[in-house]
Amino acid sequence: MNSSPAAFENCQRDVAGFKEALFRAAEALRDVPKDCAVRLISHLDADGITSASIVIKMLQRDKRAFEHSVIQQLSIDSLEQFSKEDYLVFIFTDLGSGQVGDIIQKFSGKRVIILDHHDLHDCGSCGEVPERSDSIKNSIECLKGSLTKNIFFPNPRIYGIDGGKEISGAGVAYLFAKSFDSRNADLAHIAILGAIGDVQENKGFMELNQDILDDAVSSGKMEVTRGLRLYGAQTRPMHKALEYSSDPYIPGVSGSESGAFQLLLEAGIDPQNGKGWKTLVDLSEEEQQRLIAHVIMRRVNEKSPEDVLGYYFTLVHEDKGSPLRDAKEFSTLLNACGRLGFAQLGVGACLGDLQLKKQAIEMHRNYKREIVTALNWYRQNTDDSSHVLKGDNHIIINGGTAVMSTMIGTLLSILSKSNEYPEGLFMLGLARAENNTTKVSLRISGYKNETDLTGVIREIVEIAGGEAGGHMNAAGAMIPTDKESLFIEAAQKVFGKCAAAMS
Repeated sequence: MNSSPAAFENCQRDVAGFKEALFRAAEALRDVPKDCAVRLISHLDADGITSASIVIKMLQRDKRAFEHSVIQQLSIDSLEQFSKEDYLVFIFTDLGSGQVGDIIQKFSGKRVIILDHHDLHDCGSCGEVPERSDSIKNSIECLKGSLTKNIFFPNPRIYGIDGGKEISGAGVAYLFAKSFDSRNADLAHIAILGAIGDVQENKGFMELNQDILDDAVSSGKMEVTRGLRLYGAQTRPMHKALEYSSDPYIPGVSGSESGAFQLLLEAGIDPQNGKGWKTLVDLSEEEQQRLIAHVIMRRVNEKSPEDVLGYYFTLVHEDKGSPLRDAKEFSTLLNACGRLGFAQLGVGACLGDLQLKKQAIEMHRNYKREIVTALNWYRQNTDDSSHVLKGDNHIIINGGTAVMSTMIGTLLSILSKSNEYPEGLFMLGLARAENNTTKVSLRISGYKNETDLTGVIREIVEIAGGEAGGHMNAAGAMIPTDKESLFIEAAQKVFGKCAAAMS
């Protein structure tokens, strides 16, 4: 069930070659006269917004004009429209890898830089298809560095670097910006927000992300501390942070407000701070240690009871108690802005605009209301087979127009980590988008996924049509709405095939 990009997994790791390709791409932009405006196109999630923010700051510092667009998915139609615009320089961030062949064909005569970390599908270059073993070597060689005289594609996967775990789109954009001008080293903290948004932090970072984090700390923009691994340390009342904790799961506490209060009582911690509620950051060092000890005791029968410990990434210049101070909350806020159609607020928040920060925080509140709306719709329709199809190894949720197309992936992510479903259940969601299209998202329940979901969604698309992409743990597609039934049938067949292969 691997996608075609698996052919690149055996590439020899070549970090120096990757950085050299980024340098050549930066040189290609430097060679462009400053009076030539740049067209910037980015994905709408946290990684797309942060990668765009980094490039925008780089262009502003270099006094270059630009126009920026944020899109949900790059399609053949949208590429056609962009290619006809009166720009000679295009930069794609956090997208473009799956459409390299189309970009080569449609952007002839234009200078294009693709700053992405996603899997490659049919690259379209040199007529070679990476999935064919006899052409892998030729494909790798022609993909490295520049694809044509004017198209640059420094994708980490071509250099044996795992773009799903080790570097995000924002990380690629950051290294590009740093190659362009060393002053941009002070943007490393924005790249870390993108990596966290793409779930690349797992009790720390792998090599390239860790190097970027070191830059963020050295710049004085970010601090790293270790503590109880709960979401909402800056903003959530402590008992709510404990109640809502699903990873790590705390027996008798997760999902229970009374259980959370009981745990705090046992740890000798007053949950109130005057007239308000304490957050985790309000605790003294001694209180934090007592709370950690009691959480571990509750998890004594778990496989790794000490798994509750993790890192906090604090943006030190943001106000205490603000969702912008904690990197995990900030990345969620950026996702909120993008999913609700206000990505530019996220860009403004990344770049420090005070007014846009306030608006972004309000957008985050709206986002949480949309999540509640989507969850309530699901709970009300979970037994309605016209909306929710349940199989032995899958659940298919068709939200139609009741769930926003930009929220279906968020709904699936929450459900897949909710401990309500057995480990390894495929969770497919559909929601209507614009122009008679439907957004599809794919997740798998639990925390031990070893199935490449990008490969799975691409196999379904090969049967039913559409355009697919994503990551190993979170994949998606855009399909014609009139193909929904065909897509669902194809998905059920592929899920059954996966189950048979894994049994």
